[in-house]
Amino acid sequence: MSENTQSPRKPRVAVVFGGRSSEHAISVVTAGAVLSAIDREKYDVLPIGITTDGRWALTADAPERMAITDRKLPNVAELAESEQGGVVLPVDPSSREVVLTEPGQVPKALGEVDVVFPMLHGPYGEDGTLQGLLELSGVPYVGAGVLASAVGQDKEYMKRVFVSFGLPVGPYEVIRPREWEQNPAAARKKIVEFAAEHGWPLFVKPARGGSSMGITKVDDLSGLDEAIEEARRHDPKILVESLLRGREIECGVLEFEDGPRASVPAEIPPVTNHDFYDFEAKYIDSASGIVPAPIGDEATAEVQRLAVAAYEAVSCEGLVRADFFLTEDGDFVINEINTMPGFTPISMYPRMWQESGVGYSELVDRLIQAALNRSTGLR
Repeated sequence: MSENTQSPRKPRVAVVFGGRSSEHAISVVTAGAVLSAIDREKYDVLPIGITTDGRWALTADAPERMAITDRKLPNVAELAESEQGGVVLPVDPSSREVVLTEPGQVPKALGEVDVVFPMLHGPYGEDGTLQGLLELSGVPYVGAGVLASAVGQDKEYMKRVFVSFGLPVGPYEVIRPREWEQNPAAARKKIVEFAAEHGWPLFVKPARGGSSMGITKVDDLSGLDEAIEEARRHDPKILVESLLRGREIECGVLEFEDGPRASVPAEIPPVTNHDFYDFEAKYIDSASGIVPAPIGDEATAEVQRLAVAAYEAVSCEGLVRADFFLTEDGDFVINEINTMPGFTPISMYPRMWQESGVGYSELVDRLIQAALNRSTGLR
């Protein structure tokens, strides 16, 4: 009798990207970089894009078409292999079969998926919604679970969790949707009183957003209403923060076999031609950070400690980028965490780990392996 010499099936990774949030294009860019980095001898890859209207589409495996070119942002619609077909994940935990549907056609099985790499940023992807769907499906996935994703997306509750764990946060105020819709004068007064206590300028931002979208630096009362409306275009709940004078420091956290570890930190220097480190500075003009941050050994150890503490406080998994201010008094104040930080070639998270001895391809592999080794179900 001849022996069966068939090689075992490679784990299949579904890279899911795009989405309905205002960070759609950055998600596409991020996914392109990850698709380029995944070891194809080790993994099979299934690229799935979510269009801006929420359709799940099988897309071309074409990282070269997923970059920002001549200031033009990519989108899933240009990559989709069909204008109408949809990809359906299983909802039965006993099956991991992905199905492609086409109008008037018999559904086509695309095979089983072993792990999902969700490269979505912002609402409808990074906020626990996709994570909940994957939990129901019983499919392992990279990154934080439902609760940590939701907390990490909502800057108000993120800060509340940080405070409860004794982490230092800066002054902030929240304006909820009904406050602005029912009594804008009272909401405006609330912000003015906040400014009287903490000073101008203020930063007005969506409470659940990212990539610096919808953020406005407001120097006085005259620009407040316009800033609020701009933030509300991205999220009906807004956050108002005082200006913290100091240096912007970031630190990556990655899950290893023995627990989370922090990378060397990076510094985001003041940008030219921009009021602050906004979307265009990050992604269009490619403003670059300094890695490692020149802050000394003692401050480096402290920000690494705080980054891991923030990761643990929110019950994160896999990875996090933690953003801090190093004040003029020499103290660190945590601004926020990102449970799925930017993974573009110029993004700070992979750059910090590169400097820490973990290259881009190894970083991607570690995240996939951590997800495959993690049991599904309640976390």
